[in-house]
Amino acid sequence: MTKKITFNELRKIKDSLPDGAMKKLADEFGVEVETVRNYFGGANYENGKSVGIHTEPGPDGGIVLLDDTSILDRAQELIAQ
Repeated sequence: MTKKITFNELRKIKDSLPDGAMKKLADEFGVEVETVRNYFGGANYENGKSVGIHTEPGPDGGIVLLDDTSILDRAQELIAQ
């Protein structure tokens, strides 16, 4: 399921994650921690992989289209706990 979100909203979610959540997400999804960071707008493709996000310039840091929302959905669950 594709989701449209602003870059600033995506970063706010990342910044709201509890300590250790990046590693927890990486372990749960079987990816490197840098790949999870890339999902939230990072750009370390040396140690992490691309994760199906597409950005377009615009207000609030631009628009981000996520090909798969599973990491985002799980991150929001972790924040809610």
